[in-house]
Amino acid sequence: MIDVENLVFTKVAEAVRTAFPDTFVSAEYTDIPARFPAVTITEADNRIYDRMRTTVIENAVDVMYEVNVYSNKAAGKKTEAKEIMNAVDAAFCNLGFTRQMRQQVPNLNDARIYRVVARYQAVIAPGSQQDEYVVYQSD
Repeated sequence: MIDVENLVFTKVAEAVRTAFPDTFVSAEYTDIPARFPAVTITEADNRIYDRMRTTVIENAVDVMYEVNVYSNKAAGKKTEAKEIMNAVDAAFCNLGFTRQMRQQVPNLNDARIYRVVARYQAVIAPGSQQDEYVVYQSD
């Protein structure tokens, strides 16, 4: 199985932590983070990309990542969450991913928390070197 989850998480988390050093970043989803501001980056889908399938069943995968950004500031939480999401967006775009959606979502467990959700997608195949991958734009 082609598994790039740790690589993608590490690169995006580093970009977020560089731009916003006090941000809690996790690879596991939570609806109420341990501290704020917070970002969760999870691989929501990893499936064989049929168009590149040959006798080797898995030549490439179509992956989708979901990102949640949370802020609970008394004032300016929307601005903070959007600025952090902009850093996330830039990191995924630099990796060759396409943003499929981005929207504000009510945080039902605690309405005082501002939450923005985005999904990123790409087709990924192994490169010529170990731990090297090629990112393709899909349909």
